[in-house]
Amino acid sequence: MIIVAGHLIVRPDERQSYLDGCVSVVEQARATPGCLDFAISPDLADSGRINVFERWESEAPLEAFRGSGPSDDQSAAMLSASVDEYRLD
Repeated sequence: MIIVAGHLIVRPDERQSYLDGCVSVVEQARATPGCLDFAISPDLADSGRINVFERWESEAPLEAFRGSGPSDDQSAAMLSASVDEYRLD
């Protein structure tokens, strides 16, 4: 199993727009075979932080879903990111 967890930092006034743009990404991920859980959510204590949590059966479905990564608009909105992968055997 692979867990992807961390956070993104965006401008507080852009956070809701960023999250609105992620709805289809979450829906697509959850519909992908091998995806066990996928969540992108606002942090309750930091208005510029977005929490990321993913759980995948293995590397293959994760890589197939990930493709080229975030869109150009999403990448431009990110001020920083701290997201890591953890492999569980």
